[in-house]
Amino acid sequence: MNKIYIAIGSNLNNPVYQLKKAIDHLDDHKDFKLIKKSSFYQTKPIGIVNQPDFINAVIEIEYDDTPEKLLNELLRIEKLFGRVRDKKNGPRILDLDILLFNTLVINDNNLSIPHPRMMERIFVLLPLEEIAPNIFINKMPIKKLLSQLSYDGIKKVEN
Repeated sequence: MNKIYIAIGSNLNNPVYQLKKAIDHLDDHKDFKLIKKSSFYQTKPIGIVNQPDFINAVIEIEYDDTPEKLLNELLRIEKLFGRVRDKKNGPRILDLDILLFNTLVINDNNLSIPHPRMMERIFVLLPLEEIAPNIFINKMPIKKLLSQLSYDGIKKVEN
């Protein structure tokens, strides 16, 4: 089985509920085995700032197929939840991003693993560190990566 970390985010239609519903959906999915889930974190939007705050989390799953098939399934689930892709960094009901897939490195037009901006985003690294405190990303320990980021504007929320 492949060990995969997925970032989950939402800022529309009761984001805490959307994350809970998405995690339940992934847990019930016949092809995934949910291993761990982080707490939920609230953060300000990036890029388009005139939108609601985001709720973010990270989950660890096991999956027995290719990264490309996983990406297609995650895109299908986003669409099932009502995701509309009209603006980059715009509001969304559900965002599912593959952060890490074992130790694979992939850079093509449709898929980049590790996720290309994850090391700049506290709302990704903090929940990832919560469920995988000893993980390395691009040969750097997550604790070192976190020490380089500001914790301003992020707070744990009840879930």
